[in-house]
Amino acid sequence: MSHNTFGHLFRVTTFGESHGAGIGCVVDGCPPRLALEAADIQAELDRRRPGTSRFTTQRQEPDTARILSGVMTDDATGRQVTTGTPIAVFIDNVDQRSKDYGEIRDKYRPGHADYVYDAKYGIRDYRGGGRSSARETAARVAAGAIARKVIPGVTIRAALVKMGKLAIDRRNWDWDQIGKNPFFCPDAEAVGRFVHYLDAVRRAGSSVGAVLEVVAEGVPPGWGAPIYGKLDAELASALMSINAVKGVEIGDGFGAAELMGEENADEMRAGNDGRPRFLSNHAGGILGGLATGQPIVARFAVKPTSSILTPRKTVDRAMEETEIVTKGRHDPCVGIRAVPIAEAMVACVLADAFLRHRGQVG
Repeated sequence: MSHNTFGHLFRVTTFGESHGAGIGCVVDGCPPRLALEAADIQAELDRRRPGTSRFTTQRQEPDTARILSGVMTDDATGRQVTTGTPIAVFIDNVDQRSKDYGEIRDKYRPGHADYVYDAKYGIRDYRGGGRSSARETAARVAAGAIARKVIPGVTIRAALVKMGKLAIDRRNWDWDQIGKNPFFCPDAEAVGRFVHYLDAVRRAGSSVGAVLEVVAEGVPPGWGAPIYGKLDAELASALMSINAVKGVEIGDGFGAAELMGEENADEMRAGNDGRPRFLSNHAGGILGGLATGQPIVARFAVKPTSSILTPRKTVDRAMEETEIVTKGRHDPCVGIRAVPIAEAMVACVLADAFLRHRGQVG
């Protein structure tokens, strides 16, 4: 009932707090004999790591991953491989500044989970939000790196497509641009506008939200389950569980409500590989809860970072009205670092879907 675990056959449990000794995950159900080194996990963590540009929190965490269990050296190949037993990964916290939060230990930050955690548990970790901090997502990224090993034929990529009211020009979409700018933006022409805009937001001590898009290619038709185990429902749940996410859509999503039936239906023609060739992908690669074989497309909205320097009205634990200013080091647009997190969550869901599919139909 603690709800720190997700997945069915590929199960992920995360643990740790923002200002505790560290954070980590336990991945259970990973198949054996998959090559896995700490470097595989580190490559993904480095994409999410804070302090990599002036547009993210300046907390300096190396996010060094240590694999504590579930791997050993294969005598036949000399490679480190998974053993089929639980894989535990630990990441030390090395740059906490808990004193930054001393002044607000009894105040509820607007937009944060402070009040609801207190209401549920009668105690809350005011040092950066504890489990509700985006710091927890590093453990998900570690789990996602392991999940990618389970589904090597699947490519999962995400991009930031909108920041505040500024959107990319989809005609300029180039996946190669993702690693060339601090925003994970696929439109090179939009980067300059994002830089100017976010610099102004940062100087004002405020924050802004974002919309991200994640695409999974190479998913075979049939993955997923009907009715209560729908692949799109599980993807939506996984993406919605990311801190600060307030909306998820699959394919055209809410835009489909503006289409006529003949526009929205993805017509088919005979393909050369014995499978249908779809003429469009309004469904986002999922029909009836099952993958169609087309790219799976999901978008999600991330709210503005709630920790800002602008004074705001609030109440304290005694229900006395007061004012609050959140100090510390925070992202002016937390959506930027959500790109590798989104990829990780989709990887975990798809790894689980693959194992369940194989278990049911062989």
